[in-house]
This record gives sequence, structure tokens and C-alpha cells, in this order.
Amino acid sequence: MKLENVQQTGGKSINIKISFAVRHWPTLKTVLMVEKVINEADGPLSISELKRRLKTKVMDQTLRLILAYLEDKGSIYIGKKGISWIENNDPKFLKMLEKGKRLKL
Repeated sequence: MKLENVQQTGGKSINIKISFAVRHWPTLKTVLMVEKVINEADGPLSISELKRRLKTKVMDQTLRLILAYLEDKGSIYIGKKGISWIENNDPKFLKMLEKGKRLKL
């Protein structure tokens, strides 16, 4: 897996490439457990709070891989205050979206 990061130093952009081998891929059970904990949280969770609330211990690399997956999927937002669930599956909300008109840009 390769990650690219752009940092600005003195107004200049620097591309940093980091590559690492994933040694342990998460199981579906682990991904669902993490999703459930984040979804049921009242507010944003820090990584340490998330680890504390999980039923079983999860390796740090595995947890970060799960969080990257959920963020790419659009289910969570990782911000300054922590990790928040943003996906909305409420039937009323989805029905409202179906009835709404799309704007042509």
C-alpha cells in the first residue's frame, strides 16, 4: 500500500511517499465491530477512546486500515475533534432524497 502526503514548508509543496506492507488484514467481524462502536457514539471519538470501547483488542495498523476504509466509503469523518459517524440511512431521509429534484449544473 502506498500513501502520498503533501506538506507545505515555507510556501513550497513537498510530496512524500510512504510505502508499507500490510501484515494483517481486518476480518469482516472486526470492521463491523468498529463501525458499530463509532455509529453508536454520542459524539466524536478519539482513537484512544475508540480502542477503549471496542470489545476486543485490535492492532493499531489494522484499526488505521479500517478507519481509512470507512473514511473512503463516506461513513465516517476524521476531524480535529475526533472520529464521527456521518452516514445517514434513515428511511425518511432517503425517501426525501428520492423525491427531490436534481439541479443541472
